[in-house]
Amino acid sequence: MQPDYTVPAQTRIGHVHLKVADLDRALHFYCDLLGFEITMRYGNQAVFISAGGYHHHIGLNTWYSKDAPPADRHSVGLFHTAIVYPTRKDLAVIYNRLLLANYPLTGASDHGVSEALYLNDPDQNGVELYWDRPKEEWPYQEDGTIEMYTRALNLSGLLNELRK
Repeated sequence: MQPDYTVPAQTRIGHVHLKVADLDRALHFYCDLLGFEITMRYGNQAVFISAGGYHHHIGLNTWYSKDAPPADRHSVGLFHTAIVYPTRKDLAVIYNRLLLANYPLTGASDHGVSEALYLNDPDQNGVELYWDRPKEEWPYQEDGTIEMYTRALNLSGLLNELRK
């Protein structure tokens, strides 16, 4: 039996790599709509994209999925990719872009620790766009554990960030 182990606190998720049916369609969503930048192409089968010049936050490929239908919603696999925005105003900006593009949301939630927009990419991969509230504002239970919940996000209040 192995001894107890806790992953180091500085550990983070580095990137997600998604199988897509159509690379150009995926790039239109992730780059043209969400604003990621291409950092590298791997022939005509894969592209790596990022925010802020990182080598890649998202990989997109058609190696096993070119022209394939979306995965069954009730099968195992990735539930969603979560993209963290630095501020509430940044989340408001991307929400406004989605509104102007008439891109549909699948949900919008206040989780206490964060506020989130949910949508699907063109391959029906779930995408969460969110910002974390400052840690000192997170709700805690009496025993010290974080109290997360799912409540409706006030979308008009979110858009008010654009007026500040």
